[in-house]
Amino acid sequence: MFDPTAFENMKVVVDGAIYDEDLSGGITIIDRNDFLNTAKLSRKYEVSFISKEDNRVVCTFIMEAGLENLAAELLPSAHSELLSGCQLFVKFSFLHPNERSYFQAIERCLKDIWGSERTISQSACFDPFDEGNRVKNETIIFFNRLVYEDQMDDILAMVKYMIVSMERLKTIV
Repeated sequence: MFDPTAFENMKVVVDGAIYDEDLSGGITIIDRNDFLNTAKLSRKYEVSFISKEDNRVVCTFIMEAGLENLAAELLPSAHSELLSGCQLFVKFSFLHPNERSYFQAIERCLKDIWGSERTISQSACFDPFDEGNRVKNETIIFFNRLVYEDQMDDILAMVKYMIVSMERLKTIV
């Protein structure tokens, strides 16, 4: 019989929590991807959603597991249990004026919600021919550690944090 990996178990739980939010009417799921990289033997799961009332901010939950994570789980004799988890990322995409004050407000907002121990990275792309001086900001929250299957409750709580983050970011941009 097939024994699902920690990646699969966590993916199913997060998927269910996000789809429950969609069914309750607060968000709309706009994209979902489940990648298997056969060259690197890695997995990646992404699900993107927006607020029902306002689509200015897109939130994407990303979960990744590499070969070393799968091997640690399937080969416990290797004494590498500390690697049998997944990397989690949360990405927000939105447009705003290309002014430093916006980037600073975004950073403060997300640090308030997610805590200062997370790394927050902002990347801005712009159209040089757009006279509006707006940028597309992709902000990624890095958790800087592996997340394990026994931390499922923390992963579920992240769904609420993502929705709160989207709502707060909409007040800035």
